[in-house]
Amino acid sequence: MTTKIEPIGKSSVLWDVLKTGQAIVRHHPWPRAIINPEAWYDLIQALAGGSLILLGLWGETDTVHLALYEEAGSTLGVASLPCLDGRFPSVGRRHSPAQRLERAIADLVGLQATDPPDLRPWLDHGRWPVAHPLGAARHPPRTLPPYAFLPAEGESLHQIPVGPVHAGIIEPGHFRFTANGEAVVRLEERLGYVHKGIEALLAGAPPERAARLVGRVSGDSTVAYGLAFARAVEAATETAIPERAHWLRALMAELERLANHCGDIGAICNDAAFALMLAHCGVLREKVLRASAACFGHRLMMDGIVPGGVAADLAAEGEKTLRELVAEFRRQFPPLVELYDNTASLQDRTVKTGFVRPALIKQFGCGGVIGRAGGRAFDARRQPGYPPYDRLEFEVPVLTDSDVNARVWLRVREVEQSLTLVEQILNRLPAGPVHADLNRLEQAGEGMALVEGFRGDVLVWLRLNADGTVARCHPRDPSWFQWPLLEAAIENNIVADFPLCNKSFNCSYSGHDL
Repeated sequence: MTTKIEPIGKSSVLWDVLKTGQAIVRHHPWPRAIINPEAWYDLIQALAGGSLILLGLWGETDTVHLALYEEAGSTLGVASLPCLDGRFPSVGRRHSPAQRLERAIADLVGLQATDPPDLRPWLDHGRWPVAHPLGAARHPPRTLPPYAFLPAEGESLHQIPVGPVHAGIIEPGHFRFTANGEAVVRLEERLGYVHKGIEALLAGAPPERAARLVGRVSGDSTVAYGLAFARAVEAATETAIPERAHWLRALMAELERLANHCGDIGAICNDAAFALMLAHCGVLREKVLRASAACFGHRLMMDGIVPGGVAADLAAEGEKTLRELVAEFRRQFPPLVELYDNTASLQDRTVKTGFVRPALIKQFGCGGVIGRAGGRAFDARRQPGYPPYDRLEFEVPVLTDSDVNARVWLRVREVEQSLTLVEQILNRLPAGPVHADLNRLEQAGEGMALVEGFRGDVLVWLRLNADGTVARCHPRDPSWFQWPLLEAAIENNIVADFPLCNKSFNCSYSGHDL
């Protein structure tokens, strides 16, 4: 069912375009409208001009969807364009952050952008049992030519291929360096090696099973993904969950942030041959994981957040365990920060290394540590916001140096904020139930959620069938808008600094490859 979107009484580029289309009635909490090609071009123009931020771009068998955010008014919305001939006007032609998303749509659904800047496949490596697995019909697998990396011209250039198989326990990804001596002239990434078919597996799944699948898109962000999926389901079914569940969800999210930031700080220092920090930060990370297991039954708190609330209440000794954890952090973490700050040889490796231009960060709508270290003060806990963060006091640290050192300090400051948040949550945790049954649907409903994970904003959009099963679900990892910036960060740095740059980003392979 569709209707007209009514104006909201204030000037908004996004709303002005969406209200020209037909709104989907049961899409919550933000509007989705079916628009025409002219309106689609208006949105592309707004993206290229910087007045809108791209949140996501995905496809169905005959439609493409564009999720957008307007920072000026904190407005979100989804524009949908029917693709009657299997094609749609390219967003990536004018707005480069959309290029890989368009290539993924072509691989997964078979819809093709018109006049795209890059026709190469992205997720499909020519080894799938079917081509376009999310398309309208099953097609035989494609035989693809060898992947053509972009050329670089100049004297004394040589190429260094790295991966997709790496030393140690790490997900696969290929990096093709073009260098002049030790200086990197160009880096090009080739991803998609850990494609799992998540979106196809989600189709037809009941919310309980779908929640488990989405929680495994990127295991280190399982709480963030679980929260985003649960909130999308609750929006689609217009279900209100118990107050205590909101607070327990935030508690789990901050524990996940603590564990990952500690791990990243240590790993960055280790890539600069300062293994002492890795050892101490690893101990702190382990303490968080053990406390998480004691409080919520799983080290990563996987499957702890479910549609309707949380799977289980905080364990009986949970509050005591977490207060002891915070106290231990407050004793052990500051000396580590001082050690990092006072080690000149370490600073020599991180300061001014891996610089990303703030203009690029803004263009790509890059969130998380990478965005905030480069001056973009976006945090989904604040805008658009969700409970209980609207009732918690915390700062969103922002720096402007936009180098490896800034990304370390951003993590340090976020650890300090998370410790404060954990204390506030424990002090104000309300009593009551932790789960509510989802409202039953009489017809299909749609929902969307945007939550802040430790890497940045995680988006989940879904449509539920009338029986409550998933008709279509699209989870979008923050890494989609961060991986391209890693290519920019390493330019004019030496090859040996790539591990530092890469770890300071710590993008997800699995979350990106779906």
